[in-house]
Amino acid sequence: MSQAEPLRVGVVGLGAMGAEHVLALSEHVPGAQVVAVHDVDAHRAGEVAASVGARVAGSAEGLVADADVDAVVVASPDRTHAPLTLACLATGKPVLCEKPLGVSVAETAQVVAAEEAAGRRLVTVGFMRRFDPGYLELREAVLGGRVGEPVLVHCVHRNASPHPDATTEGVVGNSMVHELDILPWLTGLPVTGIEVRSPRSEGLREPQLAVVELGRVLATVEVSLSVRYGYDVRCEVVGTEGAVSLRPPARLDVARDGRAGVVVAADFRERFAEAYRAELAAWVAAAGRGGATGASAEDGHRATVVAAAGIESLSSGRRVAVPPG
Repeated sequence: MSQAEPLRVGVVGLGAMGAEHVLALSEHVPGAQVVAVHDVDAHRAGEVAASVGARVAGSAEGLVADADVDAVVVASPDRTHAPLTLACLATGKPVLCEKPLGVSVAETAQVVAAEEAAGRRLVTVGFMRRFDPGYLELREAVLGGRVGEPVLVHCVHRNASPHPDATTEGVVGNSMVHELDILPWLTGLPVTGIEVRSPRSEGLREPQLAVVELGRVLATVEVSLSVRYGYDVRCEVVGTEGAVSLRPPARLDVARDGRAGVVVAADFRERFAEAYRAELAAWVAAAGRGGATGASAEDGHRATVVAAAGIESLSSGRRVAVPPG
């Protein structure tokens, strides 16, 4: 592909995340052109395609194989992530796969092995927090030693309401997995153990609280799916010489009906809009050179390994050691 030509992108899955990616690629990422989309809902696929002048692919596999598609975004249901990423690797196409990379450790290990066999990096996993300005500042402060050696990390991850398809295991594997990726990235230390508990023993077991061990550092992770008030993500790192907290993006302060305060983001798309755009821009630039950037297949695999240990802990009620990478 000539540097003067746009990267021709195909997007599989047009739910909230996939549709947002199509919009961002079309309106905010120079050098990209969405040329094909696919969704199991043909009507929705037609609407999204028409909005950006793309065509509708008859199947996800057909979109991946299309010679007129240079690179692929996978934003379809979790169970399709690994198979479609493997299909992209088989065709030699760069792929941005939304988290999680797969639904099992065996699946994600297969993706890592397939990429290694391909001989070059092609997989980017959609851990967009790595591109968020606040998280980038936080990481720079921690790894730069501004608060001494990190000893404790506190993470909060709250959603206003759960997805209709939410499961107890998915609280760890689909939601908490963001923190399970970001903790090693923030501290430079691998996860060595995890214990996950919930105050509920039946139905959808949330909220959940995890204690994550990263060698000499301990982290707490709260994941709540139904706090009602909005989408709220926080992080604080306590070091031997001070503490540093994630600075939230600027929010409107509203005074009305006898109350005043900062408006909380409605969902992840609003809170991390800048991060998603930065992630896509970096991915398009790397894919245009035939490569990848951001979280790797190995990063996605490690997050799945830790999530599997967390799910085991929640089920058994015990701490579970995480095998080294």
